[in-house]
Amino acid sequence: MSITAKEIRNIAVIGHSGEGKTTLCEAMLYNGGVTDRMGKVEDGTTVMDFDELEKSKKISVYASVAYLTWKGIKINLLDLPGFYDFEGERHEGLAACGAAILVLGANGVLPIGAESVVDYCLKLQKPLVIFINGMDKANADYSGTLAALEEKYAGKLAPIQIPMIDGGKMTGYVNAIQERAYKFSTQGPQEIPVPKEYVEQMNAMQFRLMETAAENDDLLLDKYFEVGKLTKEEAVHGIRRGIATGSVIPVMAGSALQNRGVINLLDEIVRYMPTANERLNSLATDVDADELVSVTCDEEAPFAAQVFKTVYDPFAGKLNYIKVYRGKLKAGMTVLNSNTGVEERIGQIFMMKGKKTELVTELSAGDIGGVNKLTSTDTNHTLCALGTNIRFDPIHFPRPCLSLAVNAVNKGDEDKIFAGFNKMREEDYTFSVEKRAETGEVIISGQGEIHLEMLSKKLKQRYGTDVTLSEPKIPYRETIRATATAEGKHKKQSGGHGQYGHCKVRFEPCEADFEFGDEVVGGAVPKQYIPAVEKGLRECLSRGVLADYPVIGVRAVLYDGSYHDVDSSEMAFKAAAALAFKEGMKNAKPILLEPVMKLKTAVNGEYLGAVMGDISKRRGRINESVTEGDITTVIAEVPLSEIAKYATDLRGMTRGQGKFSTEFLRYEEVPPQIAEKVIADSKS
Repeated sequence: MSITAKEIRNIAVIGHSGEGKTTLCEAMLYNGGVTDRMGKVEDGTTVMDFDELEKSKKISVYASVAYLTWKGIKINLLDLPGFYDFEGERHEGLAACGAAILVLGANGVLPIGAESVVDYCLKLQKPLVIFINGMDKANADYSGTLAALEEKYAGKLAPIQIPMIDGGKMTGYVNAIQERAYKFSTQGPQEIPVPKEYVEQMNAMQFRLMETAAENDDLLLDKYFEVGKLTKEEAVHGIRRGIATGSVIPVMAGSALQNRGVINLLDEIVRYMPTANERLNSLATDVDADELVSVTCDEEAPFAAQVFKTVYDPFAGKLNYIKVYRGKLKAGMTVLNSNTGVEERIGQIFMMKGKKTELVTELSAGDIGGVNKLTSTDTNHTLCALGTNIRFDPIHFPRPCLSLAVNAVNKGDEDKIFAGFNKMREEDYTFSVEKRAETGEVIISGQGEIHLEMLSKKLKQRYGTDVTLSEPKIPYRETIRATATAEGKHKKQSGGHGQYGHCKVRFEPCEADFEFGDEVVGGAVPKQYIPAVEKGLRECLSRGVLADYPVIGVRAVLYDGSYHDVDSSEMAFKAAAALAFKEGMKNAKPILLEPVMKLKTAVNGEYLGAVMGDISKRRGRINESVTEGDITTVIAEVPLSEIAKYATDLRGMTRGQGKFSTEFLRYEEVPPQIAEKVIADSKS
């Protein structure tokens, strides 16, 4: 199939979880002849939700790709997860697409998460269509849903159809610009005369759409003022320009489940959505010249593409999803990875239809596809023609915000688990894994509990290793608040050479993690044994006397001791130092310290009071707040132990709109009542 960029539409299908995105994709693919029957999410039979984890959860977890041809136009669909935990997949898909369809239910309100999706598209200048779904339901409220949208996005919405309602359900629609009406039937939408009861509403909407079209083109605006109306073609042109600039958001309605309004949606995608070569020129860095260059969507120019997603299969290997920005990629080509400097030979090229792949000989500018078995290429990497060396800006991914400890169900699987999670890191840039030296735990961090739960299930599915998740241990520390002296004497006689080491040590607080001093006079402890005393003390720092947590902020000064000409040894003085450490720490008023984090929380003003009150309840200290537009960023200091599940709690407080980040600041003393519990728990 040979196509050009002007014959391609790259469309992301987005929205909150449960609104019907995958079902809409299924209906579009069915109408496009890709499938001979519509699958169902509940049955696990859809094209897009093909992974076993998605089938079991009945939600989209991964960005998936499929294409159809409609009226001679290739439409690449990317079904993106709606649940907050899989935001990284959404970022990948939107980076590759030129436009988006927001799916939301006809519930009379602006759904949770819809605002953030619209705002994100407006920020990225992604053309957007809103499809109000579920119009087959008895309680569907199109007018209320539209009113909720208009309250938030006044002046941007352009409802380009009027739903015809009978018995509370949508039975057809009126296209205001085309002045035509269609009634749903089992054979598809059938044209009928515009019903009399909709004529007045159609005329009012037509007038409004002409105004909208004129506002997006100076020539049309002049004509509109002179003549008072526009032709159908002029209205379409003006609205199309408004969509491309993000100043107009068309609104449509239907039922994905009943396949009603979907054919109309496909028609309007072809009519209104920008072609692949109409996108704004992409910027890239010319690595050799160290300057920005514009990359035009030209099939005849040198090849350039970006990897926006990577999938790894233990048996089939690695598959890189790419968006071609310039030129053509052909099987057998050798290209440059400008991120690694490695040349890669292109073997097979694919187009995806969910889990199925179709071999093709080439991909042209503006298209989306996949290549496999590249050795040094990952997500965010740029592939370009030899003799060129450009690099696209990386896709931004949210940082991990929730951490859980991984516990192996079967002993001996620890190394396998760590290696498996590390491999999965190549696919998911919103996820990290580390071994914490302080607690000995393997910690995985991601976007939420469901995200980490799904990663754990994927680990079992791929590598056969089962794990449980728990809250990580807080890396407490121990220190002292007073000065104390202690004596350590290690003396053992068992025939022949004995063991003898004797040291007197002063323990005092200090700013450093640990300092060692030597004030021995007169050779009470020979110089060759002093390093052994220091080593013995340092080895004790890993376990304090209160709850076995590492010790910091201690200066230990060796000031006296004694030795035996025959029985003294380095080992004996190390043992003596350990005895002195335990006694000295107990007498120097030991206390427990906890890590304090800098917490930056960005929220809409309406949630500010709730967020600030919540921070105070977490023993937090608010230092400042900075407001830019509708968003206020609260900067506070909060103990790590109080924000273990903050990602989940913040979503609940802010309807999913709050964002936060943390960074370590310092250690502070744990309040006595909390310290008592921590110490008691450590001994249980």
